[in-house]
Amino acid sequence: MEVPINWLAVIAAAVSNMVLGFAWYSDALFGKQWRKLSGMTFEGKPTQNQMVKMIVLGFGIAFVMAYVLNHSTVFASSYLGVNGVPAGLMSGFWNWLGFVFPMLLSAYIYEKKPLQYVFINSGFWLTSMLVMGVIISVWR
Repeated sequence: MEVPINWLAVIAAAVSNMVLGFAWYSDALFGKQWRKLSGMTFEGKPTQNQMVKMIVLGFGIAFVMAYVLNHSTVFASSYLGVNGVPAGLMSGFWNWLGFVFPMLLSAYIYEKKPLQYVFINSGFWLTSMLVMGVIISVWR
C-alpha cells in the first residue's frame, strides 16, 4: 500500500520546526538557560560555512521527522478514523512520547544532564511535533 504524501505539507512542517527552533533556543526564550545547562559556550561565532551546515542538517532532520509524521497521520486517519487537528496532535504526541522523550531522557540518565535541560529540549520537540503533525494532517 502506498502512503499518500503531501510534499508541500512535509516541507512546511519541516520549516515550522526550524522557525520554532530559532525562537525556542533564542536568548529571548530558553537559549541562555539551555547553553548554561548544556555546558555550551560561545567562544567565537560559528562561521558562515558552519551555520549553513547546521541549517541544512537541521532541516534534513526535521524533514525526516515530518515525513514519518505524515505516515502516522495517514495511519490515524485510516485505522482510527481520526482526521484533521486531532490526528495531527495525536500523531505528534505519540511519536514524541514513544521515541523522542525516552531518547532525551537518556541524557539525564547516562550523560548526567540536569532535568531542566531535558525539559527544555523535550518541550521544544513536543511543541514542534504537535505543530508539524497539525500542519501535515490539516493540509491534505
